[in-house]
Amino acid sequence: MIQVLPAAPKIGAEIQGVQVKGMDDATFREVYQAFLDHIVIVIRGQDLTEQDFIDFSARFGEIKPHMTKKAHHPRYPELMLMDNRILDTRTGEQTQNASPLLVRVGNVWHTDTSYEYVTAKATGMYAINVPSVGGDTLFTNMYAAYEALPASLQQKLEGRSATHIYGGRLKRQQDRLEEENKNRAPAIHPLTPVHPETGRKSLYFNDGQILNIIGLDQADSDAVIADLAQRTASANGDYRHHWQRGDVVIWDNRCSIHCATGDYPANERRTNWRSTVMEFGWQQQAAKTA
Repeated sequence: MIQVLPAAPKIGAEIQGVQVKGMDDATFREVYQAFLDHIVIVIRGQDLTEQDFIDFSARFGEIKPHMTKKAHHPRYPELMLMDNRILDTRTGEQTQNASPLLVRVGNVWHTDTSYEYVTAKATGMYAINVPSVGGDTLFTNMYAAYEALPASLQQKLEGRSATHIYGGRLKRQQDRLEEENKNRAPAIHPLTPVHPETGRKSLYFNDGQILNIIGLDQADSDAVIADLAQRTASANGDYRHHWQRGDVVIWDNRCSIHCATGDYPANERRTNWRSTVMEFGWQQQAAKTA
């Protein structure tokens, strides 16, 4: 029997009594409702192949290969292979110790793919190798973040959009991009969108990728971004996920931000498969924005 157990007061739930492989439609409807209700869902103890994980992710939406081709799984490009020993999955060359860059990748509060013109609905991850300590992922509820903003700041953000670009203001991790993607035009997204399925308003803010807030002068934009960064970042977030081998975790990028702690030993391996899940029909939406 399926059980949905809240993992923290504001965000996250562990789902027990289910297997990802062979999940029937009725059970998936309950899992999907838990995804909408709790934003981050965790299913532990799974034994999956790459195709199993792709198939499960695809029940949430359409899978899109990530823009960072160096991280594509060598046999399943729909997945990212997040392995701290491999700098470029196209060569497969391994290092004995994780690069400091890879240990820090994701070590900033963000929501995935805000630099894309059509952003990801969700992100899925499946844990293959887990270090003995560290390597946790923190999550924050952006419905609650919006609701906690002072009324004056909510009013200031209402109707405004922000520009986002890979690497953000500091141009982080540019070496991970292909040349044709290094000078892409910024993407523009509302700061306080309404979730298309729940109807709730959230704060869509990505300190790792945001450039500026449209309609504010640079000084005011920088000040508001710094204020929002301070309000949404915290040492532990609203939920801290301690990874175990076999964990499947899927989170809603439309109403959450996350951060990798990056505090695991460099000589230990950390490997995850990651899926980028789009809304069904996202390509039609992309064509309208082109």
